Amino acid sequence: MIESKIERLVDQHRTILGVGPMSVNCVDAVIELTEEYDVPIMLVASRRQIDSETFGGGYVNNWTTAEFADYVFSRDKKGKVILARDHGGPWQSPKEVESSLCLRRAMESAKKSYRDDIDAGIQILHIDPSVDIHQKLGVEEIMDRVFELYEFCWSYASEKKQRILFEIGTEEQTGSTNKQEEVDYSLSEIQRFCKKNHLPLPTFVVVQTGTRVMETRNVGSFDSPVRVADEIAPEIQVPKMVELCQKYGINIKAHNTDYLSSDALMWYPRLGIHAANVAPEFGVVETRAFIRLLEEHELNALADEWLKISYESRKWKKWMLSDTTATDRDRAIIAGHYITALPEAAEIKLIAGKRLGEKGVDLDRELRKEIKGSILRYMNAFRLVGAA
Repeated sequence: MIESKIERLVDQHRTILGVGPMSVNCVDAVIELTEEYDVPIMLVASRRQIDSETFGGGYVNNWTTAEFADYVFSRDKKGKVILARDHGGPWQSPKEVESSLCLRRAMESAKKSYRDDIDAGIQILHIDPSVDIHQKLGVEEIMDRVFELYEFCWSYASEKKQRILFEIGTEEQTGSTNKQEEVDYSLSEIQRFCKKNHLPLPTFVVVQTGTRVMETRNVGSFDSPVRVADEIAPEIQVPKMVELCQKYGINIKAHNTDYLSSDALMWYPRLGIHAANVAPEFGVVETRAFIRLLEEHELNALADEWLKISYESRKWKKWMLSDTTATDRDRAIIAGHYITALPEAAEIKLIAGKRLGEKGVDLDRELRKEIKGSILRYMNAFRLVGAA
């Protein structure tokens, strides 16, 4: 069972890796690595990346949730891949934002997405109602929404006789660490709710551990060489958070772990962080490798056209620092994974694959190799290589 896989790794003081399914090659890389190393890895899909047919799928291969799950289950021969919903909740779909849905309709929309997750066989659901496009939320309002979605998902999964686990997140990542009082209050409320309604505790709670991704680096305090004013150092604060979570019997999970140094990553299992998510880094790794292969084999016109499409998508905008020095090429590479399913980008890749094939280069195999190397850096740091 999925619980035993997670418990075993936690008991062995390893950090479980969650990988964002940034592309088909990224998904295939995860499947291959779980088979090669015989260790579980979570595929954590946001609603922007993959969503149900009602919402038009997602930017990753235009997959619906059902298509994505079927693809993984049909190839994951050892059953080591754990499928997880990342950032489920109201206004987590661009369509809900574009339609400016009211709270009631946004919650119903989120529930529809969760129903389709459960029907497809998604095993861990992240309940994250931290987004509200109409107002700034207080902790009580967020917790009320957590509980409504939590109870709904559990009831629906029980009706379908399907076992699911939960991850709770109640705020967006800021790059700082949580205060103990904040986490203690949230966990006590979650425990009270679950006990009152005879529901299982969540498996994970997302805690701010000093990480935040901007451009192609981590700008949070966790890996900062300089102490942040008025903030307790992560190596002091995080173990206290771990201890607090363990008091409630819930595992701690970190988000936005991309681009941390290998030295910093090795502290995750040492500090007792039970799981961590990484996503955009793997998309950037694939895009860089793609452009490099094209330019190395004198397919510059194809590379330039790809970069143009990516830059003009403006999908890089949310990742930029206010004082950025990024070039247009840098921006295009940051946005590359968003455009792979666009017809014009897919056509470029198809042509590139044929041209490179004529030169004896298997494009997708080379791209998977680059992604696997990047994922392996995390697996090694998190002590997953060699995990039994």
